[in-house]
Amino acid sequence: MFGRDKNSGLMAVQLHADRVDAARVVRSGARPRVEVCVSFPSRGSEIETLLELRKRLHLERHRCATLMPVGDYQLQLLDTPNVPSEEIKAAARWRLKDYLDYPVESATVDVIAVPADPSAPTRAKSLYAVASPSEKIAARMAVFAQARIPLAVIDIPEMAQRNLAALFEVERRALVLLTFSGQNGLLTFTSGGELYVARTIDVGLDHLVSAQGDLKTQLFERIVLEVQRSLDHFDRQFSFVPVARLLVAPLPEEVGLDAYLKQNLYVPVEVARLESALDLDAAPELAAPQMQAQSFMVLGAALRHEAPR
Repeated sequence: MFGRDKNSGLMAVQLHADRVDAARVVRSGARPRVEVCVSFPSRGSEIETLLELRKRLHLERHRCATLMPVGDYQLQLLDTPNVPSEEIKAAARWRLKDYLDYPVESATVDVIAVPADPSAPTRAKSLYAVASPSEKIAARMAVFAQARIPLAVIDIPEMAQRNLAALFEVERRALVLLTFSGQNGLLTFTSGGELYVARTIDVGLDHLVSAQGDLKTQLFERIVLEVQRSLDHFDRQFSFVPVARLLVAPLPEEVGLDAYLKQNLYVPVEVARLESALDLDAAPELAAPQMQAQSFMVLGAALRHEAPR
């Protein structure tokens, strides 16, 4: 999102409270090849952690990407402004002023077009506007600069998830992908490598792993309700793209969420096995479901690719 990268082969770096994940994926052959996928414990401050990571992976030799933490940006669905294409971002910024709790003048803004129904050219179009306080963007850039790591782009998890979802899609059908991080879940609807819908679920991996008995059932019921509402919304708004299936990112086996979803949703439900979409020969550690779960988003960030303009 916030950057000028136009090529594949980025080294993606994702900072967490207790660890840092890094991945590099090269698009070659039938399946993109994972060349690097590692995770290291944090080394004190973010700068200290990145310095250690730079030393281990020689990050100064790579163009790098990172993801904004959830809570440091806002994703807002808007009607596409009726202005020339080169003015859309500026117009979206102006409309965001009613949704932000800080001055829009101090925001860094980008936009993501939502595909429209090709058979209904007069129907209003939509876009997602991504906004983050410029000071947060600057702070993220400063951490990488102080660690002497060349940061090419700052992206958001929704786009990283879109990148991975594209590898599992069926032509002319929508794919629903459900992933979980520490405190939240993320549900995306994609087709043709484009993001149609993104919704956050207030149930995270930490909740799913620790919950037992009735509490676990309640969390599962909440997830099913959010997924069902999102499916109904998608069917109403994007009936021209039927849903093929719902994929659930790998979770610890004891969670058992995929089995519950299969029993309670009308769409086919499967686990997103990375080995079916990526060449993992150079990253044997990804054979473990737990490592796949932990690395899912950073791999999506590493898959970022845009054609030159």
